[in-house]
Order: sequence, then structure tokens, then C-alpha cells
Amino acid sequence: MAEYDYDVLIIGAGPGGYVAAIRAAQLGLKVACADGRETLGGTCLNVGCIPSKALLHGSEKFAEAVDGTFAKYGIKTGPVTLDLAAMQQQKLDSVKQLTGGIEFLFKKNKVTWLKGYAAFEDAHTVTVAGAKVTARDVVIATGSSVTPLPGVTVDNDAGVVVDSTGALALSQVPEHLVVIGGGVIGLELGSVWRRLGAKVTVVEFLDQLLPGMDGDVRKEAAKIFKKQGMELKLSTKVTGVAVKGKTATLTVEPSAGGAAETLTADCVLVSIGRRPNVEGLGLEKIGLEVNKRGQIETGHDFRTSVPGVWAIGDVIPGPMLAHKAEDEGVAVAEFIAGQTGIVNHNVIPSVVYTFPEIAGVGLTEEVAREKGEVKVSKFPMLANSRAKTNHEPDGFVKVIADAKTERVLGVWCIASVAGSMIAEAALALEFGATAEDIAYTSHAHPTHAEALKEAAMGIGGKPIHI
Repeated sequence: MAEYDYDVLIIGAGPGGYVAAIRAAQLGLKVACADGRETLGGTCLNVGCIPSKALLHGSEKFAEAVDGTFAKYGIKTGPVTLDLAAMQQQKLDSVKQLTGGIEFLFKKNKVTWLKGYAAFEDAHTVTVAGAKVTARDVVIATGSSVTPLPGVTVDNDAGVVVDSTGALALSQVPEHLVVIGGGVIGLELGSVWRRLGAKVTVVEFLDQLLPGMDGDVRKEAAKIFKKQGMELKLSTKVTGVAVKGKTATLTVEPSAGGAAETLTADCVLVSIGRRPNVEGLGLEKIGLEVNKRGQIETGHDFRTSVPGVWAIGDVIPGPMLAHKAEDEGVAVAEFIAGQTGIVNHNVIPSVVYTFPEIAGVGLTEEVAREKGEVKVSKFPMLANSRAKTNHEPDGFVKVIADAKTERVLGVWCIASVAGSMIAEAALALEFGATAEDIAYTSHAHPTHAEALKEAAMGIGGKPIHI
């Protein structure tokens, strides 16, 4: 009789958890994955990355039809109207296909889905839906949830003060949407509803949008969002939100202190960040403590301080990104199987799926300069033939390189397809490429990616098209 029910038990079926489960099964381990949602995929597939991209794409198409973009190409349309219910349904269809795909992969790889939320009894025993399950190794991959704003109550069902989940499911376009927080999620969802007709005001505590990104990107992004019709209230804090009927009244004041003012809106999106999901896991029963940010600390191999217990994804330090969790899911499974898992946390790309997209990988110019002497080159998308032909002039590609070796330290870009372009930059950083390596690599013409080549050429002082 086996000592444990499973070799590996994964708690959580988000991008980190489900990938870890599949990879562990591929390596010959007996695997179970516990998750209490009705569908697999975690926040990302159900109420995060995937549904937001469906609405972003749909709203972009709608905007092109109504703002004259189609007309530039000689495409004449009659009156354009929005069927929001249909747009929401195609979002749900996309989610259903992808979550169903994970369930298929679980069956294909013989991963057992334990339907319920897991809590530790000891380091090798968890309770799932009232039943005890044992495993030699347990991986915590429970993801994250929305950080609440003190004194502000989110009620997604009422639809007035919502979080990202509620903002994805609105049944009508708000007249005035106030977004609290100028980070990735707030700007993406604000973009959706702005394109569909809402007045959008973004309130950000800091003096710039997109904390953590390169300074030039942050400044240019603000210009673009203003041009698109968003009102930006930077260096501003929200001190209160009062709801009466279907109207919210926000009290705001300068972050440094000063005279207060009020804003009224029919929808408020609270989007000030995310926090690790560790409550209810029973970590105290296994003596596993969290740090000051509520995260579980691990070693390079994702082991926690408790033997046999591992952790990945949003519950550990690092950027809360699905692809980071996926990479860690593969790696932790390989470590558990006695192999060597590899994740280079210095090369994790980040993308904002607005229009244009915003992406970066590696160091910002500010951080790079703190570490030593650098060379910086920027190439405008206005000078890129494909972007110009597509009437997509906004943005640039920026390459940051070591001043002596010209090794690429970071790449940041704003372009319609920046999210795809950044993959080449990530590969370059992973292989330790110099700017010259990129500059002398042939890039297909005409493509947006040529802008990266030109920016790399600029490090050596020899761009062609500017």
C-alpha cells in the first residue's frame, strides 16, 4: 500500500498550478490538483487575463468602426451600434473553450482534479471538501486576489463600486467610470469602457502611471491616454467613496495633502493592486509564516521552510504575472522529480494590453543607471514603415545597454503589437545578446519588429531611418 495518496498535490489550478500539475504528470508522478472553482484556470482564465483581452480586442474593433479608422481604409459602414451582451458572450465563449481545454489536458495527463478548496492538516495532509488527502510533496499555487481599499466596499453585484471581476461583467456602459489606481489592470479596463463610450477618470496616488515601468514609457503612456480621452488625476488619493442608489461620490485630495474635492460616477473600479491568497490554507498548522507583504518565501528551487511544501506564482515574491507562474510551475515540477528547474527571474517580460500595447523586459533606464554607465537608444514607431502604413504612429522602442560591452540590459516599447515584439527582446536578454547582435540580425520588412533592430543600431550610433 502506498504511503501517500499522491506523489504531488497542487493547491490551485491557475496558470502556475495547472502547469505544475501537467508537467509533474509528464515526469511520471501521480498528481492531484485541488481547486474550488467550477472551472479550471484560476483568476487568469476565468476573470483576469483572458476575459479582459476578449473585451479589449472587441472594444478596439468597435472603436475602429466608430472613430473613422475604417474610413481611412475606404471601408464605409452604416450606423455602428454596440451590442454589449453579444460582446460579453463572446468573452464567455473564449473563457469556456480555454478552461475546458485545461480539463481535457488534465484527463489526457491523468491529473486528478479534487474539486474544493484545500487546507493543511500537516505538511503531507490536506482537507479538500471534507476529505483528507495525502501527498509526498505539496505545492501552494493559490494565486492572488484584489487588494481592498480601506473604507471602500466593493459590491460587484450592485455594479457601482466594483473590482476587476465586476468591471469585466458590466451589463451596460457606464456614463462616468472612475478608476482608482493607474496600474496595468486599471488602465486596461479603463481603456475598454472608454472605447465603448464611457467618460473615464483615472485617479493615481503617484505622480505617474504604471509604477515599476521605465520612466520614458510612463510619460509617453500618459500622453497617449490623455489623447484617447482619459482624464488623469495624478498625485491624488481617494479618501472616501459614498454610494447612494446608483451613484458614487468620491472624495479626493492631493497625495501630499491639500484641499479636497468630490467626483461623482455611476461606476468606480477599485484597482490598487493584488495580494497573495494565503488565508484559509492553514499555514499555521504546518508552521509556515509569511513575510510582511503576506508572501511565502522560498529558495531558488521553490522549497518553503517546511520540508515537502513548495510554493510558486503570486503567493511568492516577484511580479504577479501568469507567465512567471507558468515558468515556475514547470520548474517546481522538475525539482520535485529530481531534475533541475530553471526560471530566470531577471528576464520576465511585462505587457499592458491597451492600444497601443506597452511592454518591457529587463532593467529600466533608471535602475540601469544606478548600476553603472549605460547607452540608451530610442526609435519612434512613426519612422517604422509598417506602423506608419497601419496608421499606428504612437510609441517607440527603447534599448538600454551597458556602455562598455553594449550588452542589452533592458528593452521597453510602446507599439500596437508590443506584447509580441517583446518576446524577441526577452530572448536576447536570456542569451546575453549585445545591441550589435540584434542590429545585425535580419528582420523581415515591413514589420513592427524592425523598430527594435533600428533601436539596437542606435546604440552603435547608426540607425538608418531617423
